[in-house]
Amino acid sequence: MIPLNRNFLTLHAADSHATLKGISSPTRLDILRLLHGKGPMNVNEISAELSLPQSTVAMSVQALEEAELIDTKTVKAKKGHQKICSARYDEIVIRFDDPGTLPRDETIEVSMPIGLYTSCDVRAPCGLCSNDGVIGLLDVPNFFLDPNRMQAGLLWFGRGYVEYKFPNNAKVLNEEISAVEFSMELSSEVPGTNADWPSDITLWVNNVLVGTWTSPGDYGDKRGVYTPRWWKLEGSQYGKLKTWTISERGTFIDGIRISDVKLADLDLDNHHSIRMKIGISDEAKHPGGINIFGRGFGNYDQDIVMRLYRSES
Repeated sequence: MIPLNRNFLTLHAADSHATLKGISSPTRLDILRLLHGKGPMNVNEISAELSLPQSTVAMSVQALEEAELIDTKTVKAKKGHQKICSARYDEIVIRFDDPGTLPRDETIEVSMPIGLYTSCDVRAPCGLCSNDGVIGLLDVPNFFLDPNRMQAGLLWFGRGYVEYKFPNNAKVLNEEISAVEFSMELSSEVPGTNADWPSDITLWVNNVLVGTWTSPGDYGDKRGVYTPRWWKLEGSQYGKLKTWTISERGTFIDGIRISDVKLADLDLDNHHSIRMKIGISDEAKHPGGINIFGRGFGNYDQDIVMRLYRSES
């Protein structure tokens, strides 16, 4: 079993029997589809959505846990505790070839904590939070320069950008690459929350605008799976995991082509670092702000992840 990244899994039929058993049941497949489509849910919610007995759902959840196909987290409920389930992968591929014939590593991956941006220009409403509390003062852009920003697990702003500098490890290792990918959890930003609050979130790489995703809203209907208890429920709780991929064929968001910007346009061979900027353009049709969720907040316990895909030799 080779997990290439958080939302993509390659299984080799010869040595993945336990995981394959986990997806051999139609009920378990229905649960995976539900969690992928609607996000984290507890056993009662899954039971209601699929019209299945809670006992059946509980047994299926246990099987999916053992197969490492879902993440679970036990949280306090009004009465006792409840288990929150979330899908680990968006796509599962089963391979029947010999694992020994495959490259050892198909990607070069770097995880960047969301507070380690190297430059920023943000406008209120804005703020940063660590797992323990608010960093500085809310709605004061100067606090985005606070050294404690390195501990941030959530940041937000209405307009502007934050920029991160990733090492160009492909150049260091003298590797040819076929694609670069950036993955992070995002939502719109509005005082309070509003699920119907579109925002055009734009990604730039090496100062090249590669593409824009329109976030549907800012979500506060339920607590994020990893969001700490001290963070008020009226605040942004979770987002959507989005992946920008820039390849030789163009730029894609979650596999859907959104622009003609190609890998060559980024001129990676002539840069020792890869600069990724994300924010709200001054020309945005829907300037609805941005939340960036890192470790300890939201539904995906991850930093901003950059992956460089090696070219096939």
